Amino acid sequence: MTVPPPPLSVVIPALNEADHLDDLLDALMPLRRRGCEVILVDGGSRDGTVARAGDRVDRVLTSPRGRALQMNAGAAEARAGVLWFLHADCRIPDDADALIQTGLADRGWGRFDVRLSGSHPLLRVVESLMNIRSCLTGIATGDQGLFMRTEIFRAAGGFAEIPLMEDIDLSRRLKRAAGRPACLRHRVVTSSRRWEQRGILRTIVLMWCLRGAYALGVSPSRLARWYR
Repeated sequence: MTVPPPPLSVVIPALNEADHLDDLLDALMPLRRRGCEVILVDGGSRDGTVARAGDRVDRVLTSPRGRALQMNAGAAEARAGVLWFLHADCRIPDDADALIQTGLADRGWGRFDVRLSGSHPLLRVVESLMNIRSCLTGIATGDQGLFMRTEIFRAAGGFAEIPLMEDIDLSRRLKRAAGRPACLRHRVVTSSRRWEQRGILRTIVLMWCLRGAYALGVSPSRLARWYR
């Protein structure tokens, strides 16, 4: 008997995320019960990330370190007609699978609004600007939970295997190939730890400088060195 494909494949790239993975995997359990598959792609964790995932994922893959490499590896093994790429430290709406199917009713790809997890007032400004900018430009970031039809992802060539800006690069190609994204107002909550660890204002300036430099043609490899 032929096993039908799952309605949605969730791809999670991870590297040393054992302390941040539980909330997401627990939230994905109802989706798994509704037939969705969850693929964790580990980039060489040394903190027990794979063991922490346990039987809360359908498959664990290993890949060379790098978010683009890991997401491409997961997408290559996905069985569903729809892909959803999530960061390991995010939280999702309860009915995210249904929301995605609704968003794809007349679009080939899309994203959620984002909310940063911290309570600092500046983070509310940052997330609002991220969501507004995305709606205006039709460009999305990985923090916003990119989802798309698998055939469109593969036709676009997947993620460029670059160390930074792989989400912006793919968004541009998807926009050219399939039009503007579905911009769902429901929110994916993503960790604000990088903002808080580096300083919120400093990170705002850094991210805008990186995006500006990328738009001017600075290589992602050089941008990654600046980012780190």
